[in-house]
Amino acid sequence: MKNVTIYTTPTCHFCKMAKDFFAEKNVEFTAFDVTTDAAKREEMIQMTGQLGVPVIVIGEDIMVGFDRAKIADKLGIAA
Repeated sequence: MKNVTIYTTPTCHFCKMAKDFFAEKNVEFTAFDVTTDAAKREEMIQMTGQLGVPVIVIGEDIMVGFDRAKIADKLGIAA
C-alpha cells in the first residue's frame, strides 16, 4: 500500500469525508492539522501553492480536495 498523508483542518467537511473513507477502506494514513502545525502548513503551501484543504498525498501524487473515485484509483481499491 502506498503512503497516504492528509493535511486537514478541524472544521473541513471534505477532510472528514476523506478520513472516513480511508477508515472505511482500512487505509492507513497520517493526518496533519494545519491550523496547529505551522511547519506542516508551510509544507502544504509549498506543495500546492494554496491554503485549500484537504491536501491528500498518495505516494508521489498530490490532490487538493476530496474525490472518492480518484483516490480509490490511486490506491487501487474500489470506490
